[in-house]
Amino acid sequence: MTDTHPDLQPPAPGGRLVDLPFTPVRIAVLTISDTRDEESDTSGKILADRIAEAGHLPVLRDIVPDNVEAIRARVRGWTSAGSVDAIITTGGTGLTGRDVTPEALEPLFNKRIDGFSVIFHQVSYQTIGLSTLQSRAMAGLIDGVFVFCLPGSNGAVRDGWDKVIRWQLDSRHKPCNMVELMPRLLER
Repeated sequence: MTDTHPDLQPPAPGGRLVDLPFTPVRIAVLTISDTRDEESDTSGKILADRIAEAGHLPVLRDIVPDNVEAIRARVRGWTSAGSVDAIITTGGTGLTGRDVTPEALEPLFNKRIDGFSVIFHQVSYQTIGLSTLQSRAMAGLIDGVFVFCLPGSNGAVRDGWDKVIRWQLDSRHKPCNMVELMPRLLER
């Protein structure tokens, strides 16, 4: 049956959910911060909660400092273990000297997902206006794992998950979604 799902509709034009089986995705959340700990990591908690509420599997969650090698080591460990389908990072995408998430992860991308940044900024602009220029949100593939890099604010995490990532990681989203690509990401 391919009727539109009655309960949830994506915010983007042309997108829709259809009545097909839902495929849970194994998602890791990585907070990148020198100042947050488990108790004060509100953006990581928001992501983990929303991932679970959407029916996905929040399999790993950690915090690393704003350090290129620490970020790379954690992400590489997760992508090489084969236990995650997607990683969502929060933090370190700004313009200050300590913001190094893009510098850490972009060199690891096998492929960039350029459209993610474009769409994230469109969504973010609706919430915070021109301040979205201060974000270097990005996404790509590392060894067949989707990696989405969001800013560290709670609002940016909500916008990124609720209005963009959630829908592309929902196997019922049409006309297409990233879940249906997963079996083919490592093709040669």
